[in-house]
Amino acid sequence: MALQCKMGIFDNTNFKPFSLLIPVLLSLHAVPSFSNFTTFVFGDSLVDAGNNDYIFTLAKADSPPYGIDFKPSRGQPTGRFTNGRTIADIVGQSLGAKSYPPPYLAPNTESETILKGINYASGASGIMDKTGFFFIGRIPLGEQVNNFEQNRNYMVSAMGENGTREILKKAVFSLTIGSNDILNYVQPSIPFLGHEKVFPTTFLDFMISNLTLQLERLHEMGARKFIIVGVGPLGCIPFVRAFNLLPSGKCSSRVNALIQAYNQRLKKLLNRLNQEMGPDAIFVFANSYDVFMDILANYRGFGFENADEPCCGGYLPPFVCFKRGDANSSTSALCDDRSKYVFWDAYHPTEAANVIIAKQLVDGDESASFPINIRKLYNYN
Repeated sequence: MALQCKMGIFDNTNFKPFSLLIPVLLSLHAVPSFSNFTTFVFGDSLVDAGNNDYIFTLAKADSPPYGIDFKPSRGQPTGRFTNGRTIADIVGQSLGAKSYPPPYLAPNTESETILKGINYASGASGIMDKTGFFFIGRIPLGEQVNNFEQNRNYMVSAMGENGTREILKKAVFSLTIGSNDILNYVQPSIPFLGHEKVFPTTFLDFMISNLTLQLERLHEMGARKFIIVGVGPLGCIPFVRAFNLLPSGKCSSRVNALIQAYNQRLKKLLNRLNQEMGPDAIFVFANSYDVFMDILANYRGFGFENADEPCCGGYLPPFVCFKRGDANSSTSALCDDRSKYVFWDAYHPTEAANVIIAKQLVDGDESASFPINIRKLYNYN
């Protein structure tokens, strides 16, 4: 999922000891050398690596069986909203990353991780600040970009403006966000809260204008290689299908039509930015919608046995995925073979599905990533 809001509940700047970075960056001031894939990850729970573990929120993945297949943690939860690696994790590995970008709010982040990148993503967040307010805490996209700006300021103080820009122009900036904005919009309004829905076209225009602002901010700060992931077919996720009482194999055409309209606007925006800011900067549209729909339509051909039900948490409300008691006790509605399920819980794909999606985005043709795939973006000069 994805959501958002202001950080009045907490001051996340207190969590990040980036003063520890300065000695490392100073030692690299003369001749910076970065052999590893460097990425800065922005987004929602599809790519959250644990930021929500450090805030007061109802959107958490900090208990078993989340992370059960995540090898670096030996199967313990890391705050990722899936059973293993996220798409961002897999993309990084495919391009040579030796480790995963740590969550921005993690207090034990090693100082040199700025050279590998940082993950700013937050479950329940969205492009718009009010998205996800029911979950209380979350870090909306604008706040995530603010956090990056703080990191950048430390880099400039240690390496200078030119040295910082040399690093940033080679790094990949990925944004996977917008799902929670859509989900919040399609759910029924709550009259006593006084939130009146705008027309769908107006709502989509709000999303695009707010996203444009954040992309322009990142570009002004030195970002040059962008991946913007379109919203996937949320009308087919277990939560939406159950909410709309849809039978097996059926998706909400209303929800998917709204998403396709948003993705069309997003592609138009990125084409314009490529014309205005290229060739020094490049904006890649990652077509997760069509890639995921292909998996659902041909799931058996991809090695899956179930494309309807979540592996964990069940198909009916409240969709809770958790483990009871000690390590030897049973888990709530956990499937026998996670590799055979497309969905991990009611909202998120399994690692097995993430692997297929990531492969298409990294090495696929223009139908998956446009105007170039992610591997070509990584090598783009």
